[in-house]
Amino acid sequence: MLVLLPPSEGKAPSGRGTALKPESLSLPGLTEARRAVLDELVELCVADEEKAREVLGLSEGLRGEIAKNTELRTAGTRPAGEIYTGVLYDALDLASLDTAAKRRAGRSLLVFSGLWGAVRVTDRIPSYRCSMGVKLPGLGALGAHWRAPMADALPEAAGDGLVLDLRSSAYTAAWKPKGEVAGRTATVRVLHAQLVNGVEKRSVVSHFNKATKGRIVRSLLTANAAPKNPAELVEALRDLGHTVEAEAPAGAGRPWALDVVVREIH
Repeated sequence: MLVLLPPSEGKAPSGRGTALKPESLSLPGLTEARRAVLDELVELCVADEEKAREVLGLSEGLRGEIAKNTELRTAGTRPAGEIYTGVLYDALDLASLDTAAKRRAGRSLLVFSGLWGAVRVTDRIPSYRCSMGVKLPGLGALGAHWRAPMADALPEAAGDGLVLDLRSSAYTAAWKPKGEVAGRTATVRVLHAQLVNGVEKRSVVSHFNKATKGRIVRSLLTANAAPKNPAELVEALRDLGHTVEAEAPAGAGRPWALDVVVREIH
């Protein structure tokens, strides 16, 4: 099973470990594309702080993030699973998993990134600021930049197993499963159900959507669940206590769309 996750805007500080080694990151087919983004991002942030703030879409209060980017080649690193914070990662709580579940996380979780393309949670990276929605002056839109290298690297990473796609829309621009891989891909939407004047109403709540996705991944990892396809995933999630609604797609080569329904927001 390969689980595709979005990154988080908030990130922990860079670690005290060795500096970044791009060639050591997972998915080596992305190395040259990573170097291209890294080079332009660092150059932009070193040369013109104001332009960098505009390109990166940062408020005045986040100006300090630019200085962080200038030091990407020399800053200490830590595992990506420790760098990414925020609602989804708080709910996933990788640090508290037992040893076996951590190993499973290292094999199955892939975090998408405007800077790195995609990394495993065990890959050592520095803290940075560069979302997939950024358009660099030289490379252009990062979503488009990543499509060609991702088209080769991601099907290989997926192998012949299930792909659980929990990314936000900005990160799907970099890679969309096609053909046979799409047929064994499942996307998840989290719906909050509540009674309004005796009638059940459902809505998407961003914060709780992220938290629930984190809990879903954690429950699969701790239970050592190994669904091989979307239909088995539906059964596994139901066995783990999640309320899941799903229908097989109408045609071959299309992903399954799962609705996870929750009634309490926390």
